[in-house]
Amino acid sequence: QVHLVESGGGLVQPGGSLRLSCAVSGSDFSNYAMAWYRHLPGNQRELVAAISAGGNTNYLDSLKGRFTISRDNTKKTVYLQMNNLEPEDTGVYYCNQGHLHEIIFPDQLSGWGQGTQVTVSS
Repeated sequence: QVHLVESGGGLVQPGGSLRLSCAVSGSDFSNYAMAWYRHLPGNQRELVAAISAGGNTNYLDSLKGRFTISRDNTKKTVYLQMNNLEPEDTGVYYCNQGHLHEIIFPDQLSGWGQGTQVTVSS
């Protein structure tokens, strides 16, 4: 069973930046896609960004280039660099891994971590 530990969240002012990290264990990390999701207050969990085993990336359109996902296969860690943060980005951010169909339909995923809270406020 995959084990995921998110970190790096915190409180920042609008326009600030954060880098989230997700440490992965219990899986063959390099053979799976990784993704970041977020659960905004009052909304369902949504896919924010994904990166394939080969490094191809996709993002939620509304982010408008502000977020960047990356992975380090040696460290078995996936990152989410978040720039120009907005109050609307406030929520709990989670990572997970899987095949493409699991990334798209994350209700099929298990092993969710506790997430990391991102709060953007002045």
